[in-house]
Amino acid sequence: MNKGIVLVNKEVNYTSRDIVNILCKVFNNKKIGHTGTLDPIASGVLVVLVGKYTKLGNVLTALDKEYIAEIKLGIKTDTLDITGEVLEKKDFLVDKEKVREVLESFLGEYHMEVPLYSAIKVDGKRLYQYAREKKKVELPIKNVRIEEIELLSLKGDIIRFRVKVEKGTYIRSLIRDICEKLGTVGTMNSLVRIKQGNFRLEDAYTLEDIKKGNYKVLSIKDILKVREYEIRDDEFGKKVFNGNKIDNDFLEDLILFTYKGEEVALYQKKDAEYRPFIMVK
Repeated sequence: MNKGIVLVNKEVNYTSRDIVNILCKVFNNKKIGHTGTLDPIASGVLVVLVGKYTKLGNVLTALDKEYIAEIKLGIKTDTLDITGEVLEKKDFLVDKEKVREVLESFLGEYHMEVPLYSAIKVDGKRLYQYAREKKKVELPIKNVRIEEIELLSLKGDIIRFRVKVEKGTYIRSLIRDICEKLGTVGTMNSLVRIKQGNFRLEDAYTLEDIKKGNYKVLSIKDILKVREYEIRDDEFGKKVFNGNKIDNDFLEDLILFTYKGEEVALYQKKDAEYRPFIMVK
């Protein structure tokens, strides 16, 4: 496959990079990326970009993400998830109303401490490297936004909830903070990304599906609400085919130029002119 977007239903025990490496071989294309890392413990929607579509990475990474998460109460781990080393155990006493109240208190913006086991850089070194070297480091604080949060169930020591968040939100850190407000400790037991923007889990394909050729390739017009403009074999059309800047009175910020129904280029408005954002042809 030369170019396109494929929705992958990532299984647990794979890194996002593992998925990319596998698909490089399946699609016989080394130019592949994704739009939002999922930890090995996590599963669900991973948006994979192939070929020239990798340039859409920043646009799609910025989309809100929605998850179903599980908290295991009573234990704290170094990685903030169930795969880590247990650092602390603590009793807990919670009911559904208390959990619901605490969850809803996180709606809107709040300051989140980035987890130690993450790829964020501090003084040129990734945080997980400090963790592996057992070196102390001051963890950065991020301002994040929780769009929606909903309790799904509370059974024994497991809280299950749905949450919709903006780019850059660490669910492991959110869970740590939820447990602190509940007066106990807890860790992430499981995580499923069920949606990213308009990409839904039910529309994603497993690796086995993809290896068997059972998948759909999405294009720009499948994923972005953009105006389409059909070009012809004239001077204007030649400018678009060559990726030249153009002056026009389009009102939209993004214009998808097509030729005989085929995508040619996605142009973006900058000041009074349009410049190529992606040349598809």
